[in-house]
Amino acid sequence: MAHANLAEDLASWGRDLATIVEAAAEVILPFWRTELDVVRKADESPVTEADKAGERLILARLAERFPEIPAISEEHACEFGTPDAIGPRFFLVDPVDGTKAFVRGDPNFTVNIGLIDNGAPVAGAICAPATGEVWFTSAEGVLKREGPGGAEIRVQARAWPEGQALALVSHTMKEERAAELAAQYGFTLRAPMDSSIKLVRIAEGAADIYPRHGPTMEWDTAAGHAILVAAGGRFTTPEGEAFTYGKADQGFRNGWFVARGA
Repeated sequence: MAHANLAEDLASWGRDLATIVEAAAEVILPFWRTELDVVRKADESPVTEADKAGERLILARLAERFPEIPAISEEHACEFGTPDAIGPRFFLVDPVDGTKAFVRGDPNFTVNIGLIDNGAPVAGAICAPATGEVWFTSAEGVLKREGPGGAEIRVQARAWPEGQALALVSHTMKEERAAELAAQYGFTLRAPMDSSIKLVRIAEGAADIYPRHGPTMEWDTAAGHAILVAAGGRFTTPEGEAFTYGKADQGFRNGWFVARGA
């Protein structure tokens, strides 16, 4: 019972994280669909002033609210490197997930904060600045609201549908590869989408599966992983094994994964 109470307590931190990602969204949104200076990082992924401004706010708010818990954030990690070791509890932050979509002017970009405890994501919040939607963990499951102070509704992942299951896939996925994944995982419909919004769409029952056979980083997935599992979904390796975090010896890189509904 004590373990269950701890899990609920940590999940309830999602409400605080939701307030922070909403504040970051307010900082980021004015940069959207403007003439941005785009810098290419070492891995050729883009970074903008919006990423940096959002990260500054998030890290400051986390340090104020949770001073004892370290945070690993994408832009800081890309500039200065990831730590060689990390304790059992820490935050993973992606201030603008889906920067390519952001630069294109597409709405599918997000702000992510996930809390890791002993290798597992236990709390998280994701905001989609373009729409104002925010999803976050709570002791009761996953709550969603459309804007700060908006009405909160509980969302849940749906069961695998009979017939036409919908997969969310990367914009860059080639047709041949998509067909292979459809045969492997049994989905018939698919929609291209950027960022962790794929994970929360599954968590709220709007889609069924997101197979990722390609590189990601821990800060890309932690928040969405926490939300999806709290909504009754699953997030595992392709073999169905537990997907863990805190891989400091691997630079916090992820392996392949499959996110599914209930």
